[in-house]
Amino acid sequence: QLQLVESGGGLVQPGGSLRLSCTASGSTLDYYSIGWFRQAPGKEREGVSCINSSGRDTNYADSVKDRFIISRDNAKNTVYLQMNSLKFEDTAVYYCAAALYRNIRTMCATTRGNDYWGKGTLVTVSL
Repeated sequence: QLQLVESGGGLVQPGGSLRLSCTASGSTLDYYSIGWFRQAPGKEREGVSCINSSGRDTNYADSVKDRFIISRDNAKNTVYLQMNSLKFEDTAVYYCAAALYRNIRTMCATTRGNDYWGKGTLVTVSL
C-alpha cells in the first residue's frame, strides 16, 4: 500500500516561488506515474502537471506552463513541483496522486483513475 504525503505549501507573495514535495512510503514510486492536482475554493480539482515513471516525459496545464517544473528523484521516493512566478490564481490545495504506469496526458486530464492520493498541502498567494 502506497502512502503519499505532500509538503512545502505556505504563504507566498505574487511573483514568488515555492517547491512542493510528494514523498511516498510503503512502496517504491519507480513504477508509478505521478500527478500534481489542485483545488481552489469553490472550484473542481484540476490537473496541474504529471510525470511518467522514468521522469523522461512530463505534461503541464496551459495555466502553469513555463512557470512550474515537475521532477522526480526515485532514489528518494519523491516527486517535486517547483512553482515560480506565482499568481493569485495559483492559490489552492495541491494534491499528488499516483497511478501505475498511467499515460500522463490522460492522468492530467481527469481526477479519475488514480490509485493513490495524498491529503494535500495549501498554497496561498497573497500580498
